[in-house]
Amino acid sequence: MDLNVNHALVTGAAGFIGFHLSRHLLEAGVRVTGIDNMNAYYDVGLKENRLALLEPYKGFTFFRTDLCDLSGLEKIFASEPVDVAVNLAAQAGVRYSLTNPHAYVSANLAGFVNILECCRHHGVRHLVFASSSSVYGANTAMPFSVHHNVDHPVSLYAATKKSNELMAHTYSHLYGLPCTGLRFFTVYGPWGRPDMALFLFTKAILSGQPIQVFNHGNMKRDFTYIDDIVEGVARVMKQLPAPDPGWSGDAPDPGTSYAPYRIYNIGNNRPVGLLKFIETIEEALDRKADKVFLDLQPGDVAATYADIDDLYEAVGFRPQTPIEEGIRRFIAWYRQYYGA
Repeated sequence: MDLNVNHALVTGAAGFIGFHLSRHLLEAGVRVTGIDNMNAYYDVGLKENRLALLEPYKGFTFFRTDLCDLSGLEKIFASEPVDVAVNLAAQAGVRYSLTNPHAYVSANLAGFVNILECCRHHGVRHLVFASSSSVYGANTAMPFSVHHNVDHPVSLYAATKKSNELMAHTYSHLYGLPCTGLRFFTVYGPWGRPDMALFLFTKAILSGQPIQVFNHGNMKRDFTYIDDIVEGVARVMKQLPAPDPGWSGDAPDPGTSYAPYRIYNIGNNRPVGLLKFIETIEEALDRKADKVFLDLQPGDVAATYADIDDLYEAVGFRPQTPIEEGIRRFIAWYRQYYGA
C-alpha cells in the first residue's frame, strides 16, 4: 500500500546517508525533522558542513539529540508528528566494534528500542531502518538473499544490526507497527565517511602514503552509489509493508512475515574485486597506489553480493550507477572539498 509522505523524521541526519536522504526529501517538498548526536567517531566538521547545507531549507528542523535520551526523543516525537521515521543513526564500522563494543550496544540496541517505543506511542505510520550487508556474516551462498537465514554474524556490529531486525519484527507483531529493514551494501560517494575504503584510499594516494589492501586483494564488494541508496530508501518509505499471506511458521521465511514487516537488500548487484576498485581509483586520480598487502581482518568477510529481486518487485528500482562513474564523482567532490 502506498503512503503519502509529507513529513519524515530522519535520525543520523548529519551522517553520510542521512544527509543525502534529507536533502533528497527536502528537494521533493517533504518536511524533514533531523536528529543527530554529532558524535566524534569521525570528523565532526564534516558532519557540521553537511548540516550547513540542510539548514537553509524551509522545511528542515534539526535537533542535536542522542537516541539513548528517551525523554528528549519523546519530546521531539510529540512536537513533530511525522508520517515516516527513518532510522539511520548508529555506531558504524566493523573494526571499531572490536575495540569499542559498548558503543554499539548503546547506540544500536538501546537507541533503537527508544526509536521503536517512540514510533509505537506517537502514531508513526511506517518505520524504515538501516540494517547492513554485514548480517550475512559467515554465509557464502551468493548472491545474498533476504530469504537466507542470517544467524552467524562475524562482528558485533553485524550482531547489533541483526538484533535491530528482530526487535523491529517484535514491534510489528505486538503493536502492528509497519517496519521495513534495509540491508545496505558498501555505500560510497560524495560526502562519504572518512573510515570507508574509497575515502582512505583516495586520501593516501593523493598524499603519497601506502594503502592497506586486506585479504591480499582477494575481496569483492557490492559497492553501491549513494544516489542509488537514497532513491531506494525514498521509494521504500512510501511502500507500507503488508503481511505475507503465504508465510508459514512451519517453514519461516526470514525476509517476510505474517506481521507488517519486510526486509530488503539495497546493493549494486554487481560485485567488484578490491584490486579492480583500487585500479579505478588510480585511473580517476591519474596516480598509482603503493599497496601493502595484509591478511583478512577479524570481523571482515571476503565477499558481498546482493540479490535485489525483492526490492525491484516491491518498488520497481534497481541501482544503476557504475563504479567508474561513482568513483569519478567522489574524487571530484574530494578534490573540491579538501582542495586536493
